[in-house]
Amino acid sequence: MSIKRLVLGGGCFWCTEAVFSNIKGVKSVISGYTGGRRPNPTYENICSGVSGHAEIVDIEYDSDIISLKDLLKVFFSTHNPTTLNVQGADKGTQYRSVIYYENDEDKETIEKSINKAQKNFCDKIVTGVSKLGVVYKAEDYHQNYYKLNSNQGYCQAVIKPKVEKVMIKFPQFLD
Repeated sequence: MSIKRLVLGGGCFWCTEAVFSNIKGVKSVISGYTGGRRPNPTYENICSGVSGHAEIVDIEYDSDIISLKDLLKVFFSTHNPTTLNVQGADKGTQYRSVIYYENDEDKETIEKSINKAQKNFCDKIVTGVSKLGVVYKAEDYHQNYYKLNSNQGYCQAVIKPKVEKVMIKFPQFLD
């Protein structure tokens, strides 16, 4: 078992968490915040744009079961990496498309994956690539949001289609 970490911002962390929670080899997905200036940010700080943090998911995965490349294929298929600070109706820097890396090897894989994914988009991919700093876990009510609130309107209208897309497009990656 080779446990690795991937931190992604793909808009709303509820969506991104739900997408990666059922991927084979993913051990945990925690919603949180990173990439900003304020220590110990709250959801209110994030929403105001004052903290500079992005909504992210902190993924722990077994690279013997699923590769970083495959996780990034899912990532680029389940959000729009060509819109700056916008995902659907969600607007603001907290919803930016961003990938955080811990080492140069992962950075290289991420950059190659972006170049490969670009072939699937007419517009330029604007996903940021940044060195990982401190990650702050989001409040408890954000954790497992889709699983605990799947009948809620936002979950049905926004999250469920993303989860279903993964089920159709990547059945080989499902747990």
